[in-house]
Amino acid sequence: MNRLVRRYRAMPLRSRLALLVATAVAIAVAAVSVTCWLLTRAQLREELDTTLRNTSAPASLVQAALQSCLADGSLPPGKEPFAYIQVVLPDGTRCVAPDSPPVRVTSQDIAVARNVKAEALHSSTTDDGMDVRVHTQRQEFAGRWATVSLSRSLTEIDSALNRLALLLTGLAGIGVVAAGAAGLWVARTGLRPVDKLTGAVEHVARTEDLTVRIPVEGEDEIARLSLSFNAMTAALASSRDRQAQLIADAGHELRTPLTSLRTNIELLARSEETGRAIPPADRKALMASVKAQMTELAALIGDLQELSRPDAVREGPLEVVGLHDITRVALDRARLRGPELTITAELAPWYVRAEPAALQRAVVNVLDNAVKFSPPHGAITVTLDRGVLSVRDHGPGIPAEDLPHVFERFWRSPSARALPGSGLGLSIVARTVRGAGGEVVLGPAEGGGTLATLTLPGAASPPPGPP
Repeated sequence: MNRLVRRYRAMPLRSRLALLVATAVAIAVAAVSVTCWLLTRAQLREELDTTLRNTSAPASLVQAALQSCLADGSLPPGKEPFAYIQVVLPDGTRCVAPDSPPVRVTSQDIAVARNVKAEALHSSTTDDGMDVRVHTQRQEFAGRWATVSLSRSLTEIDSALNRLALLLTGLAGIGVVAAGAAGLWVARTGLRPVDKLTGAVEHVARTEDLTVRIPVEGEDEIARLSLSFNAMTAALASSRDRQAQLIADAGHELRTPLTSLRTNIELLARSEETGRAIPPADRKALMASVKAQMTELAALIGDLQELSRPDAVREGPLEVVGLHDITRVALDRARLRGPELTITAELAPWYVRAEPAALQRAVVNVLDNAVKFSPPHGAITVTLDRGVLSVRDHGPGIPAEDLPHVFERFWRSPSARALPGSGLGLSIVARTVRGAGGEVVLGPAEGGGTLATLTLPGAASPPPGPP
């Protein structure tokens, strides 16, 4: 059995489908054929029984049968009658009519002869072993009652049933073969879209060409599978393009601080090699530049690590955190980076479900952006009211043509390219806020400057803890 199962599983799918169809048709045809044969046999037997019940033995033949018992019991030859006739006596003996073969007497016939039963209908055999159908009943002949058995041979019925069985077997064989051929044709036709899909998948695996698309026809399961494959290849192509763009942009952004850092380090190394001391003021400025470039590189690498994470992979578990508490921590850092700025804040309690570290980085990036673009001794206003965090600065603002690009990776406006930064901060903000189910908007503020608005779903009070 296990060997047959392994061989079946090793067959191609279309062959298995054809085999299943042929097997199902064979079972159905066999069931129908057997049912038809049984019904036909029952109908023929019923008609024969009806004929026997409605047939009465001629009085002359009954008389001849009784006379044969008084004589030597010999049966004169003659042609085969319509029905075999014999008289059954109460003691079980039989008187056979001329031209009738003797039929074996059963207990049912004796019961009728003894007037225990009115009639009996059963199957029996002749002395020669021929199957017959027997109807025994009491009949009155010339004022006398006799128990007469009328018998009909089952040979005709059996012959008809045998011919019917051969006919049904032939038709069943033809039907199974036709069903197998039809099943193979249906399997090939139905699996043709699957063959196309398989070819497309093999082509993608062989060439890594993600531009392949499968034509979608209809709305069945194959069409849905084709749509899913097309969506998958489109998503993979988009992901690969974003990855290539990220690598290219990262290389471009890393080149500037690395070049500056290399130049400064070469100046320091040349000073050590030649013995020419760099003036203290220049050396201090050089070391400050090296430190600033290293800080910028570290920040850029951290931003790249954040953006390289898939959206489905979280930095940490979701927790209920106070957005007002996170904003206060971010404000402390912003005041250290812009000590000459005036930063005012009005924070109402608001609790959200998010990644604490990612949310804090997003708020820090928004405040750093405001600090970076604020003029000397400028003012920054921060408010948090019912889940809406607003950060308003008084810097140069964002031109209208640049607003659609502010959340793109590595995008920096022409006015900001001279300032430190990688152009990834706002991309991280948008990703984090949207991941928490919120929305972030940047736009011009009334009276000049920029207004950043972060809207996060939550509640003014923390949820009740476990009992």
